[in-house]
Amino acid sequence: MKIMKTIEALLKENNGMIRTKDAVNAGLSRTTLSQLVKKGMLERVAQGQYIRPYEMPDELYLLQQRSDKIIFSHETALFLHGMVEQMPLRYSLTIPSSGKVSTSLSDRCKMYYVKPELYHLGRCIVMTKMGNEVTTYDAERTVCDILRSRSRMDSQIFVAAMKKYAARKNQDWNKLQNYSEAFHIKKQLMKYLEVLT
Repeated sequence: MKIMKTIEALLKENNGMIRTKDAVNAGLSRTTLSQLVKKGMLERVAQGQYIRPYEMPDELYLLQQRSDKIIFSHETALFLHGMVEQMPLRYSLTIPSSGKVSTSLSDRCKMYYVKPELYHLGRCIVMTKMGNEVTTYDAERTVCDILRSRSRMDSQIFVAAMKKYAARKNQDWNKLQNYSEAFHIKKQLMKYLEVLT
């Protein structure tokens, strides 16, 4: 009974997810977690991550919990900002070029690496469709990212996202210009925006 109270408290604290390290810190053993999975009381969704078996996992939130280095970017950031309709098949993540993530994460996601001094530029927190906070880049940084990486993107997604940004009511043109200068893509950006506006 005490175990289940601890499990429920952890699930409530962590938006319906338990990490092994949090369970161990709360006095539960790894064996206890394995037994709860065998009994069907928890479901293991990734290494070191558990949820209730009947709940739909928030994959973006689960991924975010796997590394504090990842920031959702490119196609995934477009989705989070409502600039594309569909969630991408592979999530796009940016980490500093000096950083590393697990092979299981890099195999599953589209990875982008950026100079450490540009890593935090435009970083923000947004809510997923399931109501959890995740770290992504703001719309202006995302526009710069997709412009810089357009050869790795579907051209239809790229054009649709640029049009969507140009039509937004809350663009920040100054911020977009500053970011484009930081990434040395100001001329390219102006060329695309002239066509779209």
